[in-house]
Parts: sequence; C-alpha cells; structure tokens
Amino acid sequence: MPRAPNIEGVLITWGDRLFYPGNRVVKVMPPPKLNAGAASQRAAAIRQRIEATVVRRAPQVMVKVTGGGRGMKAIAAHFRYISKNGRLDMEDERGETMRGKDTLVDLADDWRFGGTLIDDFAEPGQRREAFNIMLSMPRGTDPLTVQRAAREFAQVELADHKYVMVLHDHQANPHVHISVRAESKHGKRLNPRKADLHRWRETFAEKLRGHGVEAEATRQATRGRNRIFEPLWRLKAREDGRLRASRAGAKSGAQAQATRAEAVEAWMHVGRALAMSGDLEDRKLAGAIVAFIKEMPETQAPEVQRLVTGVTPHSKPIDIGPRR
Repeated sequence: MPRAPNIEGVLITWGDRLFYPGNRVVKVMPPPKLNAGAASQRAAAIRQRIEATVVRRAPQVMVKVTGGGRGMKAIAAHFRYISKNGRLDMEDERGETMRGKDTLVDLADDWRFGGTLIDDFAEPGQRREAFNIMLSMPRGTDPLTVQRAAREFAQVELADHKYVMVLHDHQANPHVHISVRAESKHGKRLNPRKADLHRWRETFAEKLRGHGVEAEATRQATRGRNRIFEPLWRLKAREDGRLRASRAGAKSGAQAQATRAEAVEAWMHVGRALAMSGDLEDRKLAGAIVAFIKEMPETQAPEVQRLVTGVTPHSKPIDIGPRR
C-alpha cells in the first residue's frame, strides 16, 4: 500500500495554488517554513475553503471595476447614474449620507478641488481620475448586509481615498456601486491590477462572512468555470437594444486552458492526499472533490482525462462520466 502523504503539507502547497494564487512567489529565496501550529492552522483554513467550494457551494462574491472617469464631467455623470440623479442615498468615506441634485453639485466640487485639480474634460490618453467599482452578491442575499460589508470593504481597501457608495437593491442581485477618487489624500494613486481585484474579492467575502452570510471568493479556474463577464456599458446597451456586436461568452485561449488544467492538477493532488487520510471527514471531502470535478464544463474533460489517476489509496482511475 502506498505510503500516506504529508496531508497538511499537500493541502498547503496545492491549496494555496487553488485559493491564494497571489501568494506564489517566483525567483526569490525559499519562504520560511511554517511551524507545526501555523501549518495546522493553514491546513485547516484550506479545508474550510475546500468544503465551502465543493460541498456547500457557497455563493461567490463579485467585485468588478466597471470603468472610471478621466475628467470631472464624466465623474459627475457617474455620480448621477449610481444615485439615480440624486434620488438614492449616497454615503461617503466619512460615513455621511447625502441625497438630492444639489448635493451632487457640491460633491463634484469637493472632488474637483480636493487634491490635484480635475479638469472638466481630459486630454486623449490621460490617466483616470476615478474608478468605478461594483460589489455584488447573488439573488436572495440581504441587501443591507451587502451594504454593510461593502462599507467595511471600502474602509479597509480604499482608506485615505475620497469615495461614495450607493446600494442598488431594485434589481435581481443586490449590489453596491463605489466611485473612488484615484488620488489619495497623501498623493498616492490607486491603480488596481488583477492581484488587487483578487484581494478585493477576498476582503469582501470575509466581511460578508463576518455578518453571517455564506460567501466565497474562489477563482473561476478553481471552480472549473470560464465565463467572461461583460462590462457594464455592454449590459446597459443590451437592455436598451443598442448592442450590435456580440462576443464570446467563455474564455477559450491557450492561457485560460492552461490555467484551468493547473487547477485540475491541484485538485487531484489535494483529493488524493485527503483520500489516504485516516480521518473519515477527510475521505468524505475527497469524494466531494471527485463529484465536483465531474461537474466541470465540457471544456475541462480533456484536461481531466489526462490528469486524473484517482484519489483512492490504490490510485484507481476516476470515472468522470460521458462528455456533456
């Protein structure tokens, strides 16, 4: 019989690739080894993420940068859009609420002069002076809880920046729009990248869980998904019947396929380790991973066929079923 693996070591190594890809460091000295207590805590956190993803199928948070204004006219127009021209309450970084058309004028003046001057119109290619962020949860989530979690998210991730946020609860999914001034009060500029967006999702999910809401921030590749989320302007154009060109709804490039294959490989390492555990709950979790992989979309099947050698102690192949 094969020798039992170091289950916690496998969970930390491969679980990090599934859930914390930003922690993977390239071309540096080896990271310090975790002591036994820290390793156990890290492995326990990975187990919780696995269970939330493959067993409970926790709702996934969405955090998107939907655009941003380069001039004050564009920024003020977004203020009008998210507040429904002043009819909805807007909340700023100080926790103060405002409503009405007159407050929109005052808000625009505050942003225009509250730091480096923002002109009405930007020159071609000029950097953004504001970013528009949307935080969303699936239908059925309490809107006020989403708002509270978004408030706490902004206090952590957008500290020292001017921002306003507005709750939209009249549509299918409760969501919060945040407009944040790119330049902080200390002159440092916001410039969100892919790693920042992943961290933002993690923070938002953490704040929701703090209010008792089941929420996860698992990457699409980890979940075997490949959906392309459309920008807000395309969604609005489709609603108004103005969208003339369609585009692919799924990621199909070589990089996307490689990322999904890496995720499947990580799942298999984790599943095989858990299947050889002496703990019944670990073995049940391994079975849930098998079921989870079976449900991955059709585009996953070739990678699964190549990588799956089984998660049982005897390495028997997994029957992934017919292609859909």
